[in-house]
Amino acid sequence: MAARVVTLAFSGVEAVRVDVQVQFTAGSFAFIVVGLGDKAVAESRERVIAAFTGMGLAMPGRRIVANLAPADLPKMGSHYDLPIALAVMAGMGILPPDALDGWAAMGELALDGRITPVAGALPAAVAAGGLGLGLICPEACGPEAAWAGDTRVLAAPSLIALVNHFRGTQVLSAPKPGPMLDAERVPDLRDVKGQENAKRALEIAAAGGHNLLFSGPPGSGKSMMAARLPGLLPPLTSEELLETSMVHSVAGLIARGQLTRARPFRAPHHSASMAALTGGGLKAKPGEVSLAHNGVLFLDELPEFGAQALDSLRQPLETGEVVVARANAHVRYPARFQLVAAMNPCRCGQGGPGRGACGRAPRCQTDYQGRISGPLMDRIDLQVEVPPVTAADLALPPPTEGTAEAASRVHGARQLQIERGGGLNAQAEGDFLEVAAGLDEPARALLTRAAESGGLTARGWTRTLRLARTIADLEGSDAVRRVHVAEALIYRRVAPAGVGAFA
Repeated sequence: MAARVVTLAFSGVEAVRVDVQVQFTAGSFAFIVVGLGDKAVAESRERVIAAFTGMGLAMPGRRIVANLAPADLPKMGSHYDLPIALAVMAGMGILPPDALDGWAAMGELALDGRITPVAGALPAAVAAGGLGLGLICPEACGPEAAWAGDTRVLAAPSLIALVNHFRGTQVLSAPKPGPMLDAERVPDLRDVKGQENAKRALEIAAAGGHNLLFSGPPGSGKSMMAARLPGLLPPLTSEELLETSMVHSVAGLIARGQLTRARPFRAPHHSASMAALTGGGLKAKPGEVSLAHNGVLFLDELPEFGAQALDSLRQPLETGEVVVARANAHVRYPARFQLVAAMNPCRCGQGGPGRGACGRAPRCQTDYQGRISGPLMDRIDLQVEVPPVTAADLALPPPTEGTAEAASRVHGARQLQIERGGGLNAQAEGDFLEVAAGLDEPARALLTRAAESGGLTARGWTRTLRLARTIADLEGSDAVRRVHVAEALIYRRVAPAGVGAFA
């Protein structure tokens, strides 16, 4: 006697089909689970037996083998409990033989037969729909799975409720998608007094999706301005919302199906490891760069992060994805994020001349800033010096412009980029970038002079073009002129002789 139930295994945010095949053979009672499962899968045997006992069901006095096919695909997690239990029930005749046709199942079992929530309901529902199947999942995961659109979802609180549903004595209604939450209130840029150059750089970064570094002494407002960046960014599009929510679903960060169109803003502590930043660990979970997909990754106290952790950001900054390599598998996660970082000029925090200056300058600054590799710095489009806030700045009244006005300009610049058809300027490349930038002759001459002086790498040339294009978009200019290139070079700390700010 045999039965089969479809379930899903996760590889990054993708879910692949797994067949749970259960066979009953003669012999004394034994319950064996095979198919390259981890410890949680091996423990499914005990949870299924306990759940059956809690329901008042006795396991058959026969040898039971549950095979998770394909057998060479690693299986991880407790969501295999429910499909194994359903396959055993079908083999015992408790469920009609065709009841589970057209369904995939996932869920963890409590010892009393309740079905408890698991991570990954949204990508599982999307994958099940792609296979032409519905999804049976825990009741708590139903609102999340319902966001998958046309996929049929059956959310059950317990094994008994599921059996009664398939026997026709109880009907489980289809769950509705969870609520779409409003974005949390973001502090207003009007709270920042002074720092006009830094606020200008923040607006440019928001308009084009560029990476940004603030460098300045403690108390100059670096973290304060970074915290106000989400208020300048537009909400997630429908496509971005699905991509981002699938990553958060796999990480178990979606509660009761609650989604939000606010862009992610992740700010890990500087003690975070390489695996915490880029993903990995025992189960190859997504890291901060993937949780910040389509949003912002803010790294405060940048040089305090480990050198290996920082350099692990170089590849995702270029490719927009992370591949976590393991001996038996390669797990891929999306990671197209905007990097915003802040740092002090040296370890004591002051640096440079003036009151409170570092007594070991310039060596202290050189050593401290040397913790960040040149290739990583080359990937940061805007590098902005943030001076100390003076008493005169603090005595000024609040600025007339705040987040609303800057967000309006950012929206206008992004609309121009959308109409151009190449995504955000920070992602433009190749022939498209050359055409989109549209440098006039004085602008091209200035950029060429900066490259010939040794101040720009080939990557720096491309990133300067992207940055100049964003500056021109904020101005509403079709062509990228010399003034736009000059400002872009200053933000990259490259200023050819004879070129002043915004010359």
